[in-house]
Amino acid sequence: MREIIKKILKKNMGILILMTICIVASVLLSLLPPLALEKVVNTLTSNQRVGLELAFLYFGLTVISNICESAKNSSITIVGQKITHGIRSILGEKLNRLPTDYYIKHGSGKVTSVFVNDADTIDTLFSDGIVGMFADGFKLFGILFIITSKSLGLGIIIFLLMPFIYFLTKHFQMKTLLAQVDNRKAIARVNNHVPETIRNIRMIHVFEKEKYMEDKYDDYILESYKAVNRSNTYDSLYSPIILIIKAIVILIMMTTAAAGEDFQKFFGISVGSAVAITAYVGKIFTPIEAIGMEIQNVQSALAGIKRIEEFLKEEEISKEPEKTKLDYVKKDYENCEIVFDNVTFSYNDDKQILNNFSFSIKKGEKVTLLGRTGAGKSTVFKLLLGLYFPDEGAILVEGKHPGEINFKERRKIFGCVEQDLKEVLGNLREQITLFDEDITDEMIWKALDTVGLRNVVEKLPEGLETKMKAGLFSRGQIQLLSIARAIVTSPSILLLDEITANLDSDTEKQVIDALNNASKGKTVLSISHRLSTFMENEKLIYL
Repeated sequence: MREIIKKILKKNMGILILMTICIVASVLLSLLPPLALEKVVNTLTSNQRVGLELAFLYFGLTVISNICESAKNSSITIVGQKITHGIRSILGEKLNRLPTDYYIKHGSGKVTSVFVNDADTIDTLFSDGIVGMFADGFKLFGILFIITSKSLGLGIIIFLLMPFIYFLTKHFQMKTLLAQVDNRKAIARVNNHVPETIRNIRMIHVFEKEKYMEDKYDDYILESYKAVNRSNTYDSLYSPIILIIKAIVILIMMTTAAAGEDFQKFFGISVGSAVAITAYVGKIFTPIEAIGMEIQNVQSALAGIKRIEEFLKEEEISKEPEKTKLDYVKKDYENCEIVFDNVTFSYNDDKQILNNFSFSIKKGEKVTLLGRTGAGKSTVFKLLLGLYFPDEGAILVEGKHPGEINFKERRKIFGCVEQDLKEVLGNLREQITLFDEDITDEMIWKALDTVGLRNVVEKLPEGLETKMKAGLFSRGQIQLLSIARAIVTSPSILLLDEITANLDSDTEKQVIDALNNASKGKTVLSISHRLSTFMENEKLIYL
């Protein structure tokens, strides 16, 4: 993580240098107004006239100090956002390199939590943590130096208070860290529970488990509430304690300065210095309190950073999968386009879905996999596409292991048609190309012509530029659009997943005609729960 942040900062060196200059200028200028005020008060107590230059000096230093403070905060925020943007970009790239089984083992809510909540902790760590601690530490050192130079005794008292304040802050930040970690765990559970409930809402209604899901959600919310309440309690106690210490220090200063001659020598200060030091004492506890809060922010951010590091360490899809030797596969299969040879597979080392399953499909053949729900039909598709790898046995597509085929090449080999079109944000062109710039308009129109949608699209006022929206096409036309998406790259293999399951008889005939037209000269593998005869010269395989 450290190297990643360094790399991002190097790309934004200009704004980083500007931020550093703003921090130094802000801290130095914030120390000057009390010194100008000291000079004004000393001049008044010595019965001398205060010139306008002193008043303007104090006013000017205050204004410039506040401007620099604003510039400091803005620059820190910008750099923090740059880092967060960089981290999220890296997380997004990582997401595309994860194997499919990662999404089986991890809920969508947990992944979202890494991108949203945990990524935000990077900004917190930088803006309200490390950089803030540096700026406040620099400011604290400057205040202590000035106070000690004005009153050695008061400086010693403040130095003696430092260990107590440190351990007090340490105690509170440890308690707060534990509460923050518990809260983040609860938030992750909530983020995972909501989409899981929505995804399975029909099943929940069927089994009448609404109360169970509600109680589970309430438990997660309660966990988060208790954790936040603990954190807020520690925060509400910490600030008043610091303010009480501040009042005690000022009381000690005023009392000892007026106590006696010996104390006056040790603590003795002019009236102007007393006013200035009172201002500095008020200022000294602000960075101390801020440092305490920044330590808590750092501790809180570490929990999120740990989760990001764990995510980045997740095993990725192998870029160079082990080559499959053709002599491993039976000679009878050498002329086949698709081969499953004694394939055994299970999810999460659980119940076996496929056990020594074998079949072969020659080029141009049309095959349908039949079987009940859970028999492994969809699993065959996922293995064929290289989304999963078999526990035992071998799979070949055009003589290659699916893992050897890169993602761009896969779309030229496979054309997949599902029950429902998975829409993307964009126009009709992007629905078909899926943002593949290699696909030309000529290829798109050819695919639309094959499935019988060309005339429909040409009649639209904006043609391919028409935004995809509900009601634009009928259910059958949407399925035809899905077929057009699958065949636009002229793939050699078509994979059909129950594509007529939700269609009426008239629409089903229209889709079947389009498929027969689109599948000419192609190898077709489809799955179905029921016997289907819509494909010509079809071969059936039962699971």
